[in-house]
Amino acid sequence: MFGYVEPDKPELKIREFEFFRGYYCSLCKTIGKRYGQLPRLTLSYDLTFLYVLLDSLTPLPVTGRQQRCVAHPVKKRFVVFSNIFAEYASDMNIILTYYNLKDKWADEKNVVGGAGALALKRAFKKAKKLYPEKCQALEGLLMRLTELEKAGCASIDEAAEPFASIMRELFECGHIKDELDRKTLGWMGYNLGRWIYILDAYDDLEDDFKQKSYNPILKQYEFKGENIESFKKEVRDQLNFNLTYSLSEVEKAYSLLGIEKNKGILDNILYSGLIVKTDKVLQGRCKDNEKESI
Repeated sequence: MFGYVEPDKPELKIREFEFFRGYYCSLCKTIGKRYGQLPRLTLSYDLTFLYVLLDSLTPLPVTGRQQRCVAHPVKKRFVVFSNIFAEYASDMNIILTYYNLKDKWADEKNVVGGAGALALKRAFKKAKKLYPEKCQALEGLLMRLTELEKAGCASIDEAAEPFASIMRELFECGHIKDELDRKTLGWMGYNLGRWIYILDAYDDLEDDFKQKSYNPILKQYEFKGENIESFKKEVRDQLNFNLTYSLSEVEKAYSLLGIEKNKGILDNILYSGLIVKTDKVLQGRCKDNEKESI
């Protein structure tokens, strides 16, 4: 359910792209330093976005240096210096990835999910010790999500609620001391989570129908087994309205934060990247949902 939040690369300025990649590399290296090399493979753009967003609330300028890494051993790249937000994002990346893999094993007996969860178990235990209350809240929300799916919830809004709340927990970072900013971040995360959940459900329509898996869109619009492509076209406009509403709330929350640092990168992701991704998924041009290497 992750991998949807990414920049619109063709529209990024060269300097902005270098800085975004610098944050990505910084987060990757932070994960490696805190949890070992294997967990670095779990990094997604979503957590890089969170890292950039949180760091942009501080007045300190972006600093870093040219470095090499295992993935790019020949040419040095600009890497942003790690800080508490890189550590927070790396911890949340481990926690969310572990829960996601564990869920795949529990629901689908997915071998990759089971093996991945086992491989991350030690790293997860370490991260959980740092954020026991947050993990408890996330586990409760995941349990609620499972209950709704097992009950065959026929309301997209109700089914999206637990995941939206998970993202709110994620965005309400305790390292942000200003309570208003923290709550604004939470609302931003909530609506971003809602957008991700609904977009992912549409992206998975065909697979879920074939595998007879739960999908709130199939339930709410009472799909009877007719042509799946025709069904997708029928519900597309209604879902696009729902998705657009969520993104408008994300943008409103973002504007309240009054961010100037990394504004070009964040504007690109929120005002262009998310819209481009929405269009790609709704038009069926993003089925595999695979990120490109940066």
